[in-house]
Formats: sequence, C-alpha cells, structure tokens
Amino acid sequence: MDPRQAGDCIEREFLILTRHMEMTSPRRVRGSGDALDRSAYVLLSRLEVQGPMSVPDLVEAFGLAPSTFTRQTAALLREGLVERTLDPNGSVARKFRVTTEGLRRLHADREAIAAGLSEVLADWPADRLRRFVQDLEQFNTDIERLTGRPWPR
Repeated sequence: MDPRQAGDCIEREFLILTRHMEMTSPRRVRGSGDALDRSAYVLLSRLEVQGPMSVPDLVEAFGLAPSTFTRQTAALLREGLVERTLDPNGSVARKFRVTTEGLRRLHADREAIAAGLSEVLADWPADRLRRFVQDLEQFNTDIERLTGRPWPR
C-alpha cells in the first residue's frame, strides 16, 4: 500500500471514529448538563498540561483566529471553568488558567471517555495495545512536526 492509499483508508477510518466519538461523547450520553463541548474539552486539556495561556499563546498553539479564542474563553469564564490571571512572567497580557471546577469537569469527561475506550480495547492483547498506542503517538508527533504545533506531553 502506498502513502496515498493509506491516507485514503485512514481518512475513512477517522471519519468513522469521529462519528463514534461524537455519538458516545459525555455531552451526548449525559445530556448537556455537566459535560463539556468538544472545544471546551480541548482548550481545558491544553491549559491543564501547559499552564496559563493568553489569547496570543492560544492562537500560536492552535493556529486559529483570535476571535475563536475570545469567544471560547468568554464562554469558559461565564461557566467558571477558567479565570483570568496576571502573567507570572510580568507581561501585561492576561492569561487564562483552569479553575478547580474546570478541572473537575475536565477530569469527569476524560474518565468517561477513557472508560468507553477501555471497554472497546478490553479484549486486545497487551502487545497489540502497546503497538497501537506507540503508532498513534508517532502519528500525532509526525503531524506536530509538520505543522510546527507540538502538543505538550
């Protein structure tokens, strides 16, 4: 199989995987109450691992328009999931930090997602799981290398 054929197959499988993830997301399963939407989940995950970030930091990290993060952070502020904080390095830029409530909801959703994935993987042998995780990590780090936007681990 050449890279183009593999790309076609992977695209189709990602489409199907994305659909499965949408159908079994904590937001859909638990209703709209306490579960995070996808953008909030991704943004809170990044803030959790990287620490406080300003809108320009988020623009650089994700490659999206500032208005996207202005809207997203405003919604997270209203819900009490992030708070504005002064830059610990002394810059005048305000940074966003995940609140205790934001972490609670992020961890609850992450646990629900991991539990669902664990159920799917329950019958996989350990060597296959290890190989799948390694391949997925390599795939993501190659994307990060090409885009210049690494995800902190």
